[in-house]
Amino acid sequence: MVRLLTRTLPPLTLIFACASAAAAAQAATKPAATKNPVASTPESITAGKALFQKYCRFCHGDDAKGNGPQAPEGTHPPDLTDAVWDHGSADFQIFANIRDGIGPKFDMKPYGMKLMPQDIWNLVNYLRSIGPQGKQK
Repeated sequence: MVRLLTRTLPPLTLIFACASAAAAAQAATKPAATKNPVASTPESITAGKALFQKYCRFCHGDDAKGNGPQAPEGTHPPDLTDAVWDHGSADFQIFANIRDGIGPKFDMKPYGMKLMPQDIWNLVNYLRSIGPQGKQK
């Protein structure tokens, strides 16, 4: 059916359709919200901590200091409790890093297919709770 439709569409329409699809893909790399829509409540932080223990501690360590026993060889997962955030310190940047992973080698794998956006925001809230106070949100 798609073949039939593409043959009947004028070439200019196909160009606009491809451009729209490319724009949508690019927009998908940024979270829908640039401000964390999940309140940093004790429940959110507890949920984020549970997710951290399930998915993140193996590389980042139980204490999130980047000393996890299963980090890929030759990598140095960041200390998530210090004031240095090499891949962005705004909540939406942390969200995007968890969702999309961190390239170019993707030693930090993407979790967007495993976690719902609410879960990722809970993780962001947990990381904020263990990191230095007064970080950019």
